[in-house]
Amino acid sequence: MKRVIDAARGLIPPDLILKGGKVVNIFTHEVVETDVAILDGTIVGLGEYDGPKIIQTKGDFICPGFIDGHFHIESTMLSPLELSRAVIPMGTTAIVADPHELSNVLGKDGIRYMLEMSKDLPVDIYIMLPSCVPSTDMETSGATITATDLVEFRDEPRVLGLGEMMNYPGVLSGVPPVLEKLTAFNNKIKDGHAPLLSGKDLNAYIAAGIRSDHECTNLDEAREKLSLGMYIMIREGTQAKNLKDLIPLVSSDTLPRCMLVTDDCHPDDLMEKGHMNYIVNLAISEGVDPVQAIQMASYNVAQYLGLKYLGAIAPGYQADLLVLSSLNPVEVRIVLKRGEKVYEDGCFYCSFPERMAERSLGSMNIRPFSPEDFVIHAEGALARVIGLRHDQISTSSRILPIKTEKGVVVSDQDRDIVKIAVLERHKATGNIGLGLVQGFGLREGALASSVAHDSHNIMVVGCTDEEMFLAAKTVEEMNGGLAVVKNRDVLEKLALPIGGLMSERPLEEIAILWKSLTKAAKTLGCAPDQPFMALSFLALPVIPELRITDKGLIDVKLFRIVPLFL
Repeated sequence: MKRVIDAARGLIPPDLILKGGKVVNIFTHEVVETDVAILDGTIVGLGEYDGPKIIQTKGDFICPGFIDGHFHIESTMLSPLELSRAVIPMGTTAIVADPHELSNVLGKDGIRYMLEMSKDLPVDIYIMLPSCVPSTDMETSGATITATDLVEFRDEPRVLGLGEMMNYPGVLSGVPPVLEKLTAFNNKIKDGHAPLLSGKDLNAYIAAGIRSDHECTNLDEAREKLSLGMYIMIREGTQAKNLKDLIPLVSSDTLPRCMLVTDDCHPDDLMEKGHMNYIVNLAISEGVDPVQAIQMASYNVAQYLGLKYLGAIAPGYQADLLVLSSLNPVEVRIVLKRGEKVYEDGCFYCSFPERMAERSLGSMNIRPFSPEDFVIHAEGALARVIGLRHDQISTSSRILPIKTEKGVVVSDQDRDIVKIAVLERHKATGNIGLGLVQGFGLREGALASSVAHDSHNIMVVGCTDEEMFLAAKTVEEMNGGLAVVKNRDVLEKLALPIGGLMSERPLEEIAILWKSLTKAAKTLGCAPDQPFMALSFLALPVIPELRITDKGLIDVKLFRIVPLFL
């Protein structure tokens, strides 16, 4: 502290000086030309400083590093190491990750993997412990994580609190295991997940100590939640894109309670659009002042999460800084982490731990299955059909007449209705949930994926039973991954051997394979921009209205399993 004080007073030289840049001041919403002095990884002063090591930033802008306050690393299909390598050039210096995807497959081992593989990286990765493993009892997950299990990790230095509480019906009903998790984290941050919850039920949810929500899809919903004290995470991910609808919420009065987050970001979006830099620029393009947009991607996130030393440029703050060649739009030129330059103009100046060889974390335990397991015997003329909504993770529940041949249901491509199935892959139960979906656009072939929120069983959508079988079998044989098939041919595939969700290959390789998969799916007629992302969320039984798991169709509003036929 004595050294910091002396350096701040100019009695001893700082380690590094950013000279003459235009500093983005979060506190006054000004951009001021001044030096930034850094010692021992900490900002010690703004003003005129001299020392032996100087980075000339005349004409550049200097702002805090970006922080993604709610992110599922698994959505990128990258390991934490490869993710850090990917996002540093984009200006991301910290990520708050909820590993509930991997934890639904591997249980506590999934949390341990994330903690172990995310340490000592040039991007700080903090953890919110998964609160809903499994999300509900209407699906079969790979593990169950109790409050006692979570307490084991509660005091880890990079654990900040309890991740998104998706089981809002459990909160409202006072289900004991849910309440045990909430009370075990009374002194920690508790993230929310309560789509369209309103009125007294919303009061009750917030009264349980839950302080944020990233599931707002309309302005009235966001305003109600903010008025009741919630922090609003304005989400712009690969599948759920809410920023344009919610950005009118932001004003000088509401700004401190608003954050920008991604939630989920698939590899091609990460490579082609960016990470937090993309969302900041999108907010600016929607009319948000650049300083305010940066504040929502840095200081506000840090304040909500209790990271008091992050997110601003002022004495005593950690020197996680970006040098921008442009403020509107933001264009990252240099990234500093704890006062050390880690990136500049396309070159890394930091070391990464040696990348581990591709490995597998066991995730396939499936009872043998055949094409006959995908047969749906007709039990009526009308059926519940999942209605796909493009660019949203919510679905509709549709009652439609079905097409049959010889007493069994067949896909009806003329009305864009195809078969969908979920195969349990964790405990060899033999469970296979069968249903129908409209809006996928599939004209032929099948898609299969072991990425299927949140329990990540194998999900298949296809036009024939034989193609669905081949797609699912291909995923099983890769020990997890994605596959596109047509007739008897596998058109494209991507192995994800870490829990069936992730790979240790670099972003460039994953993104190329991902684009190839998407292109192959499009040749089959797939309508969604991101077919596999859309597919993965159809198994999520906590987002309205109709979903499918290995146990069957789920009416989320009723929060129970419902029959396919009426």
